[in-house]
Formats: sequence, C-alpha cells, structure tokens
Amino acid sequence: MQTPIPRLQVNNLTRRYDGRVVVEDVSLRVMPGKVTCLLGPSGCGKSTTLRMIAGVEMQDSGEIHVDGNLICDTVFRVPPERRHIGLMFQDFALFPHLSVAQNVGFGLSGDKAPKAARVAELLDRVGLSQYHAAYPHELSGGEQQRVALARALAPRPRIMLMDEPFSGLDNRLRDGIRDDTLDILREEDTAVLLVTHEPEEAMRMADEIALMRDGRIVQQGAPYNVYNAPVDRSAMAFFSEINVIRGRVQGALTETPFGHFLAPGVPDGQEVEIVIRPQHIKIDFDRHGRGPNPTPQDGAPARGVVERARFIGSESLVEFRMDHDGSLLKATVPNVFLPKPGKPLWLMIRRDRCFVFPKDG
Repeated sequence: MQTPIPRLQVNNLTRRYDGRVVVEDVSLRVMPGKVTCLLGPSGCGKSTTLRMIAGVEMQDSGEIHVDGNLICDTVFRVPPERRHIGLMFQDFALFPHLSVAQNVGFGLSGDKAPKAARVAELLDRVGLSQYHAAYPHELSGGEQQRVALARALAPRPRIMLMDEPFSGLDNRLRDGIRDDTLDILREEDTAVLLVTHEPEEAMRMADEIALMRDGRIVQQGAPYNVYNAPVDRSAMAFFSEINVIRGRVQGALTETPFGHFLAPGVPDGQEVEIVIRPQHIKIDFDRHGRGPNPTPQDGAPARGVVERARFIGSESLVEFRMDHDGSLLKATVPNVFLPKPGKPLWLMIRRDRCFVFPKDG
C-alpha cells in the first residue's frame, strides 16, 4: 500500500537573526484535510516558522515541500504567490475601501462570471450572502473574520497558514466561529497549520500538536498523547496547573510522604520531581488524626490543612498547606466543595496520573 504524500512537509528548518537562533531544526508534516497546531509561548519561533513556509522570509537551512514537490531550500525558491498557500492573521487585513464581495474576490483572476460565482459560493458558505455589498466597518468582528476566511479560500489554496486568527474575537463568539472555520477548511481538503499560544485552542482544533519552545519542537503528536504523556515538566505545565513533589532516588525508588514512586533508569542520589495535575488529587476526611488506608492505586495519604477554597465555575479549587514540609498543593473537585480554611484533610495521588522527571539542572 502506497504511503500518502503530505500536503505540507517541512524538513530541518532553521532561521537565525544576527547570529541568534530563532527557529532550530523544525520538521513537521500536515496531511490534506488535517489541522496541525504550532503551540508555544510568545517568542518561541512559531510565527517565524509560518513566515518561512509562506515565503515571506527565507530560511538559513532546511527544505519545504508541497504535495511532494520542493518549493524552497537555500538555493531554489518558488515565489510566495505561486505556492498555493493561503494566509489568515489576527487583524483580518481587509481592505476598508472595498465591499465584502470585492474583498473576497480580490485575489482571483480570470473571467468575471466564474469569479462572481466563486465569491457568491463562499459568501453563502460563511453565511454572509446578504452582506456582499457591505463594507468591513459595517460588520462585527466575527463577520469580518468570516470574510477574511472566504477571501483566503477563494483561490483554492492547498495549504492554509493561520496566525492566531481567533484571538481578537469575543470569547462567546470564538468557539462557534472557530468550529465553522475548520469545518469549511476540512470540506475543502485544505491542510491547515495554525499558530496559537493557547493550549485549550490547540486541544480543541488540532489533529496534531507540535509544541515549540526556544525555537525547537520539543514534542509532537495527537492532542491526547501530548497532554497525557508529556515529555518533561515544562510541557506538562504548559497545558495545565501542576503540583510538584520532590524527592531523591535510591534503588530506583523515590520516597515521599505519599509513599514510594518508581524511578527506573534514574541514578541513585538524583533529585526528581513527581508531577501531578490538581484534578488527579483525591481528598478524604480526617478521622481523629487518621486518614484512609493506603492502596496500590493511590499510595499512602498525607495530611494537609485547607489554606483557601474557591468555586471557579464547573469545579472548586482547594489549596492545602501540607503538614510534612509546609508546601502548597492544589486540588480541583467537580461542583461545589468549599471547606473552611484551617480544616485538616487527607490527600492521595493517583499513581497512574503521576509523572517522574529528573529535576531541571
């Protein structure tokens, strides 16, 4: 069986500014009709990677292929306008002096009748047929975003590059417009590479996430795998709040107030960090100074005193000051659970949800 050819393939892309490496050895693949999110904090090289793929910036090394064909290396370069790549940005970049229909048809060439038909088709698909004669300033932010999508799709690009395109929208509008946008892009069989710094957006949109840090892709895979099998503590912390329990390894085991944790392959004496998310901490009541019995799944209990508790919508966040070392641990509980400050409770942590990482440095 023949291996499918990626719509977009990037090999070992590197970019330097004044000797400083901004993007280093980035490789990724995007298949037709799929969405890959470049996820990472501001300044990690996401937008620079997008600009190199678009052709508005030149890489120092590496190759870019579209449908198996080389479009750019350090010698050969297809101009941006011939790459069949669409662009969408946060500011929409609509022409204020052109109508909605004129904006959508701006990049189209050829006879007037086919152009008009394509514009009408796209405005219908984004639900804006009635605004074809309106001007951008007469539209809401969500409507402008849909015009920008229609304009980017008009030339039938094989690849769509999106740089934080939804970040300027009201939160109540964002989810619906985002989902509608992706539905249209998938119907068009467009390969999408989307830049975002919001983990929730990446988890919601992506077929694959490429997590970037300091110019490099540190982890890549399906959202479920990137979230549930983080490569290191920083990768885990990027997606959610975390709790960190420290210990030293002796005989491939780390002793903690919550019992022993396996640390295979870590040398004796090495300090490690046991990391767990707040939703995977279990809370039990104090029984005259005693907690629940240890279990293989949850280990041994450790006592803490409630520091504060807050209801934050669908769950409660409870912070504990731990008896054994005075550290602060956070737990989340579905619905309303608001114990008073000073109340002693016992905590247990799910062994199958803990990650043991060697301490940084």
